[in-house]
Amino acid sequence: MSEEDKQNDPVMQWVTFCLGDEKYGINVMQVQEVLRISEIAPVPGAPSYVLGIINLRGNVVTVIDTRNRFGLPCQEADDASRVVIIETEDHIIGILVDSVAEVVELRASDIETAPNVGNEESSKYIQGVTSRDDELLILVDLNKFLSDDEKAELDMF
Repeated sequence: MSEEDKQNDPVMQWVTFCLGDEKYGINVMQVQEVLRISEIAPVPGAPSYVLGIINLRGNVVTVIDTRNRFGLPCQEADDASRVVIIETEDHIIGILVDSVAEVVELRASDIETAPNVGNEESSKYIQGVTSRDDELLILVDLNKFLSDDEKAELDMF
């Protein structure tokens, strides 16, 4: 690859996490930190995708059930489960995942547009897909993780 090609094909870093047998990636620039599961306080009347809230060094952070969000069956949290603190356009939220794997570097040219599968509800979070080590890596668009209405709901907490 020539130097000019490299400039036109930027490398991005992605934090990968697992939900069930699938591996997902989120832009490392939007990840603030990864936490072990602590006490998540349920919020009465919260939407079904909200697990509750945590106290993160004096700040209240809403934790989203990523499995619920992606339409996957529920699973009990275990020692590998993590809360990934992410920054979307105007919110800081936690997302519960089964485990966090690694940080990978991908060139923009490695990322393919997501195939048009499933329903619009589940595919709207997908920014693209790529194949690494014979595994599919699904890249999540965190800015579409919550709708405008859902962001407004979270502002009420």
